[in-house]
Amino acid sequence: MENPSTGADAVVEALRAEGVNTIFGLVGSSTMDLFDKLYDADDIRFVGARDERTGTNMADGYARVSGALGVMIAGQSGPGVTNAVTGVAQAQLAFSPVLVIAGGIMRKHVYADGFQEIDQQRLLEPITKRTYTVPNAGRLIPVLQEAMRHALTGRKGPVVVNVPRDVFAEATDMAGLAAPDAYRLASRPAPDPEALRRAARLLAGAERPVIVAGGGVKDGGRWQETATLAELLGCPVVMSAGHGDAIPSDHPLTGGQFGPRGNPVATAAVQRADVILVLGSRLGFNTTFLSSESVNPDADLIQVDVHTPAIGRYFPVSVGLVGDAPLTAASLSDLLAGHQPGEPVVKWARQFKEDRDRFRFERDETANDSGSPIAPARAFRALRRTLPRDAVVTLDAGTLNRQATDALEYFMPPGLITPLDWGCVGFSFGAGLGAQVAAPDRPVVSLAGDGGFAMTVAELSTAVSEDIPIKVVVLNNHCWGAEKAYQQDFFGGRYIGSDLDNPPFDEVAKLYGAAGYRADDPDTVEDVLRQAFAEDRPTVVDMQISPDALSAFDRGSFSHRT
Repeated sequence: MENPSTGADAVVEALRAEGVNTIFGLVGSSTMDLFDKLYDADDIRFVGARDERTGTNMADGYARVSGALGVMIAGQSGPGVTNAVTGVAQAQLAFSPVLVIAGGIMRKHVYADGFQEIDQQRLLEPITKRTYTVPNAGRLIPVLQEAMRHALTGRKGPVVVNVPRDVFAEATDMAGLAAPDAYRLASRPAPDPEALRRAARLLAGAERPVIVAGGGVKDGGRWQETATLAELLGCPVVMSAGHGDAIPSDHPLTGGQFGPRGNPVATAAVQRADVILVLGSRLGFNTTFLSSESVNPDADLIQVDVHTPAIGRYFPVSVGLVGDAPLTAASLSDLLAGHQPGEPVVKWARQFKEDRDRFRFERDETANDSGSPIAPARAFRALRRTLPRDAVVTLDAGTLNRQATDALEYFMPPGLITPLDWGCVGFSFGAGLGAQVAAPDRPVVSLAGDGGFAMTVAELSTAVSEDIPIKVVVLNNHCWGAEKAYQQDFFGGRYIGSDLDNPPFDEVAKLYGAAGYRADDPDTVEDVLRQAFAEDRPTVVDMQISPDALSAFDRGSFSHRT
């Protein structure tokens, strides 16, 4: 007689039906029955992390690059789940479709002060799209399908399914198992036709139009529709914070990020525009600091977002369009077919291009500081000159990484993965590992400060054991840069807790079995990077950055100190 199916079988089959072929996680006794079933699942790769937080970052990076569901197993109840909380919150504020399967204590031990007991449901509800606790094995498949539907439809985001450990071992059938199109729609929402016509009229009559492209544009790498619309209108395209890759950097109409995290040319375009078309962006804090200083308050604002509450939330709109950003861009192009930009628009775009080209030229020409350690501007120029065109770049939070978001160039969307509004230090390495698994044929470069990399350095063992050929560039200024900059500018140089003593990260990499390089000479840094990027295995570059080049980004938060 065949053994009956169990809850663990149901989990594997539900994931298999969704098309999941990669799972990240950390093994634990609460999910041991599930891991035993994964042992026989030759079509599903398991990537074992060294920490649940970085494992969740891996699933996040995987989801953002692949466009598919990122799956993470927090194998141990209690501390294993609380370790994952930071990664789940990160995915929530990045609208990243991550499914966390969290092990739980046995049902009979609930409310009995059981070992590792914590109310995981209440803990995770505020930082997910949905959190579930499965009551029995018969509900596993319906709940997992419901969870995956929530993660992948509308505005995407993380979901958590808590599974008591005895539910994995409980006998069940496979009732309800279905293909994804049976439990979630594959189509994308289209905006209201009349609102589309009003938007098209505003764009056709504009003299200084600009398109702001956000995360909704690059979702799935569908940037062509926005580029086509920009070419039809003859107008500049700038990007929201953290999405400098939404349109390839070498497109003739693009100008990089705008706002406090961006560059002056892109920002001036949005400040001076008379019609602003916002595609797939909330214009949230990270992009605008919620201030009209970066967004012309007198302009007609057309905002497109798949999430209704995002429209007009921070800035009043002239037209709000609820719908998929690329689909809406294509619909506007259809309505504007045959449109010819007038002379004011031609002059507006010409001036934008001249200003952008001058800015880029001066950015390179002023990056000649020959001092050692290496000045940040010199480091970013070296990266611009050496990064492969098809590279995916992942960034940490922190002052150097925030500068890098608009200092680098991206040619194949999606090509930039950042912590966005969560500002999570230690994000880059885990996200980069996930991105590399999702895109094995593309080079992935993780940029991190020395503090953030030190938080996650143990994942070098994951990279080596799983043969993930990620390249890590540690921007090593031996301090918590953002915090030291605030102490310098607003607290009279009273430094406490902001200086760091680090080991040589290139030597640490070698101890793990990876390649390691040190870059401390501005005249040879490009050669070092080229050698490192040519490696076919995990590689760390310990780049010595001047600790004196400090920049306080969010100065408004310390206005009370001025």
